[in-house]
Amino acid sequence: MRKTWQEKLEDKASLPKTLKLEKGFPCYNAVHKMGAEIGDDIVLVNPSEVVEIMKQVPKGKLITIVEICKGLAKQHGVKACCSLTTGIFIMTAANAMEEANSEGKLLDIPYWRTLKAEGFLNPKYPGGQEAHKRLLEQEGHKVLQRGKRFRVQDFQTHLA
Repeated sequence: MRKTWQEKLEDKASLPKTLKLEKGFPCYNAVHKMGAEIGDDIVLVNPSEVVEIMKQVPKGKLITIVEICKGLAKQHGVKACCSLTTGIFIMTAANAMEEANSEGKLLDIPYWRTLKAEGFLNPKYPGGQEAHKRLLEQEGHKVLQRGKRFRVQDFQTHLA
């Protein structure tokens, strides 16, 4: 039987886990851009740690996966946080909230305030980029289209 989004959001017994960064890691390029080098410690965190940061972003403010990863790395005393697992947990949180709310359960995660790197909208959120755009515009953000992608104008000035 397939797991629900809410079940996928549950913490894993094997996490958090600290690893030494290697060139072949799927998140290598992203964490390298954040300043991590081969041999540096990186952390793979639990979903609840990602969700806790997402919940702290107030209305009108934004956060990107980069800020989430940097904050988690600092909390764990390492150079970087795996952006791949963090991104998966961000998308899982969004879907878990929509799933719970459709079942009449209250799960309060303002996921739409979490952007991809460089202020881009997340096409993997429920309803895709169009729904993400609508939710951000309801909070007063201006969203611009760049090709097939959308980006929040001046997102840096709205970071929490």
